[in-house]
Amino acid sequence: MNSPDGEQTIDAQISYDERGLVPCVIQDWHSGEVLTMAYMNELALQRTRATGELHLWSRSRGELWRKGETSGNTQTVKALRLDCDGDTLLALVEPAGPACHTGERTCFHRGALEPPAPYETLPALERTLSARAKERPAGSYTVELLDDPQRIGEKVREEAEEVARAAREESDERVDEETADVIYHLLVLLHSRGRTLADAELVLDERRS
Repeated sequence: MNSPDGEQTIDAQISYDERGLVPCVIQDWHSGEVLTMAYMNELALQRTRATGELHLWSRSRGELWRKGETSGNTQTVKALRLDCDGDTLLALVEPAGPACHTGERTCFHRGALEPPAPYETLPALERTLSARAKERPAGSYTVELLDDPQRIGEKVREEAEEVARAAREESDERVDEETADVIYHLLVLLHSRGRTLADAELVLDERRS
């Protein structure tokens, strides 16, 4: 989670409302997807820091609660951030399961869901690849690739060559299509090694510093 200095800076700038509460937006640490919105008070913030797991304040029950206490779908807090006005917290978490009490992955599962936002595409694809690897449906191209590691490597090389050729000789639309093929096959390759896109993103973060 945050460094001690960062925690003190946040604490001094939080603007709690007249009930002693501050809204807290909960966001997936890896994908950036918004999972839910709830409330914290000082006690919930203290317990979150002390345990490393998200604690919130229930307005309806008037009590402190640990996210996932009954369902087991806990949320490990990686970072806490504060907005520019000091009246909303952002908790970046690693969820152990669905965030919503309905069993949905996110509480925001109603409304205009199609088309999905661009940032939702890769997380959704990675979840699909994980499901294919686990459920292994008959006739699945993804399962065929996962069962043949050498073929995955060959497909990544082939698709990379095709996107390079498209960039030299073909339309922007073809570049987009070939890029999508590269990304799909590269993600399958990562999953075949038990890796995810987030692992590569960590390397990019380290190189940026």
